[in-house]
Amino acid sequence: MSAKLIKGTEIREQILEEITSEVAEIKEKHGVVPGLVTILVGENPASISYVTLKIKTAHRVGFKEIQDTQSETISEEDLLALIDKYNKDESINGILVQLPLPKHVDDKKVLNAIDPDKDVDGFHPVNVGRLMIGGDEVKFPPCTPAGIQEMIVRAGVETKGAEVVVVGRSNIVGKPIANMMLQKGPGANATVTIVHTGTKDLAAHCQRADILIVAAGVPDLVKPEWIKPGACVIDVGVNRVGEKISEKTGKKIAILKGDVDFDAAKEIAGSITPVPGGVGPMTITMLMLNTLKSLKFKLGIA
Repeated sequence: MSAKLIKGTEIREQILEEITSEVAEIKEKHGVVPGLVTILVGENPASISYVTLKIKTAHRVGFKEIQDTQSETISEEDLLALIDKYNKDESINGILVQLPLPKHVDDKKVLNAIDPDKDVDGFHPVNVGRLMIGGDEVKFPPCTPAGIQEMIVRAGVETKGAEVVVVGRSNIVGKPIANMMLQKGPGANATVTIVHTGTKDLAAHCQRADILIVAAGVPDLVKPEWIKPGACVIDVGVNRVGEKISEKTGKKIAILKGDVDFDAAKEIAGSITPVPGGVGPMTITMLMLNTLKSLKFKLGIA
């Protein structure tokens, strides 16, 4: 029997509807809406595409959205001054600087210049520390890990006491989701192991996972025999493995594969995310949720 599909596209729609409703309620009661600014430096096609989707989503849920596009030649000093301007802008609740930045700009310095209380990406060291402490200290969990946890919860997967194995140790996904899953509270209270491509007997660790979260960036890394029957499998990997002609448009499109051998794994797992259409759609969704949270913290209604 094939596994239940945990579709990020469907969960995204549920959450965006909830956000839209809450934004309308806050606007009626308090006369304000969440404000999000996205700062784009240069004309990287992938960045433009991603920022365009963020803008479209922000408008959909009723946010005030400012798209601030800057020349690739902007100095680091001027970019930092721009961030400082938005830090002081009372109408802005979330500041997002789209990466990558030009080589002459220090990414770390720029990201650290964002007010932690407007850092809706959750990358500022202050927010990383808040995440580590857990509980009420957490303001903005990183968007992809937050999306993963939300998918697990909404799929009805039991996390309390579960054996969770996270494959991957990145600062963006692996480390934060591992920390989130071991915290006290709903959607967590699990026993967590972090493994990676340098781990001895990687398969043995994966085989005991009730919840297997794979974010290694290696196509088909996890084999079907590595999966515990009935386990929940969250595949974060999005790997380009070739191109094909789209039947709809007749244009070339990328062939995407996850880190898990999906076709074989779905016959063993209890639930599994597809690629594409799984974790991917959740990232921007959780960015919107973090921006809404930022306004609610400011209003004292969080």
